[in-house]
Amino acid sequence: MLLGRLIAHFGSVEKLKTASIESLTQVEGIGPRRAEAVFNSRDNSSVDIEIERACAVGARIICWEDNTYPAQLRHCNDPPVCLYVRGQLQQADAVSIAIVGSRKSSRYGYDQAHRFGALIAGAGFTVVSGMARGIDGYAHQGAMSASGRTVAVLGCGVDVVYPPEHGTLANQIIANGALVSELPIGAQPTTGSFPSRNRIIAGMSLGTLVVEASNRSGALITARLANEYNREVFAIPGRLDTPTAIGTNKLIQSGSAKLVMSLDDILDELGDVGKMMGAHDGDQKQGVPASPVADQAAMSSNERTIVKLLSDGELNIDELIAKSNLSASEVSVAITLLRIKSAIVELPGNCFALRR
Repeated sequence: MLLGRLIAHFGSVEKLKTASIESLTQVEGIGPRRAEAVFNSRDNSSVDIEIERACAVGARIICWEDNTYPAQLRHCNDPPVCLYVRGQLQQADAVSIAIVGSRKSSRYGYDQAHRFGALIAGAGFTVVSGMARGIDGYAHQGAMSASGRTVAVLGCGVDVVYPPEHGTLANQIIANGALVSELPIGAQPTTGSFPSRNRIIAGMSLGTLVVEASNRSGALITARLANEYNREVFAIPGRLDTPTAIGTNKLIQSGSAKLVMSLDDILDELGDVGKMMGAHDGDQKQGVPASPVADQAAMSSNERTIVKLLSDGELNIDELIAKSNLSASEVSVAITLLRIKSAIVELPGNCFALRR
């Protein structure tokens, strides 16, 4: 999309709107004539029109440098330049788990999607899925039944309800999280838009849980992408005589996914993050509010590394990644947990500092 390439090159809509013709010709795919056309039409440009269209449906457009852009997704090798959002994304959404599966599933699959949606959200994770029929819809509903957050990544514009029967679900998700898409306002779903959507689901999550998936399910694409992004992949085993469980069972058989029978199986695989969220879940079950802890003894090694770096002054996330020798995912998670513990504060420009 031309708008995406322009924003990616200049870094923000504001900089794009003040760019010269010469600088516009430096953008991939834009020659002198097209640069002049863009320059002359900016007062009534596609950028302004698209922003107005987004506002008209209660959406906003965020770019990768925006503080609310999903932290995990920002550091994938193919992140969307910008995202359309209806609802609210939060920094805490960096601690998220995707739940995906077949559109046509068994009753068992639907029950497990709802059950794990509730368990994962109840432990404090944001549940990410695609708002499709079947497993996705039940995962979103399960998360909201536990008063948790959920994000739906769409294969159409955020103003388009697909499937049509999910209108009420879409409104509920907006109230308890967000609808997200890289596609422009009014974009209709196509066969090719869903695989692209799946990379966003995998990219913005710490791990992906496959509940039921046939041998050719799009959920397997999401699982493959999660593996490529070095994220965790989990799978719930299904009945051997159930066609929609063939893909899921093969993931487990091949070692591409960890077999999951309980929430603890997921928490154990997530290391320090799992311990933190598991403790939070235990406090919730006992009716004890989870209290922020700024004591370094209660921090993971990654969190202590970030705290040590910030002791010399504020740093942005790219500087933290470079100086910590940690992966982008590890830094994003550590930052999120430190913010939950009130040990650090976020400053303008995606910078962070110790809380004094």
